[in-house]
Amino acid sequence: MADTYPTKSDFAYALVRDKILTNEYGPGAVLNQTALARELKISTTPLREALRRLKSEGLVELDAHRDARVTALSPEEARDLLEMRRALDPLAAALASERRARSDIAAMRAAFDRLDPLPDRPDRADLVAHRAFHRAIYTASHNDVLITTLDGLWEKADRYRLVGLRGGRDQPERDETAAEHRAILEAVIAGDGELAAKVMREHIGGSLGAKAVSRLGGSGPRG
Repeated sequence: MADTYPTKSDFAYALVRDKILTNEYGPGAVLNQTALARELKISTTPLREALRRLKSEGLVELDAHRDARVTALSPEEARDLLEMRRALDPLAAALASERRARSDIAAMRAAFDRLDPLPDRPDRADLVAHRAFHRAIYTASHNDVLITTLDGLWEKADRYRLVGLRGGRDQPERDETAAEHRAILEAVIAGDGELAAKVMREHIGGSLGAKAVSRLGGSGPRG
């Protein structure tokens, strides 16, 4: 498996990151570098490089010795991510409605065809498909700064989506999510920026990220 990545550091980064985002390595989990390198069958040098990348993304903390620790979930960060997405995702949808090319429409339709509402215990493929649909929408905005910003928000948000899934969702909620995804797609393809932004805003307001804010107690202002 490591042979499919450009470097051993890239391999370690991708594997550890996936395990963090899918909660296999949960918040507060201690990762001993020696044991983890042995598990991955690599030396500690590329592993340390990978962990430094994860630290730069706020996913782990590093101590002065041999351990890394998966960062705790923060109600403030959950709220901040939600506020940014409430502002930027509708903007991206509106711009996509104005600027989408034929290739963008094809990419959005293909991503939608692979999309299902997230199950209570999503695996990596579920998270990738969910992100791919939203990324196809905001990539069609053709605003590089906006795309880069939303990429960064999505990098941090998957762990909070898992919090939003705690307790499960009933079928009507799943159906509503699927209907919102379809409505966003149809509005963007139709070139209706106002409607695309409206539906996206409603979608974010009822999203798993919003549920995570509520469950973590991050809905109010900082004290």
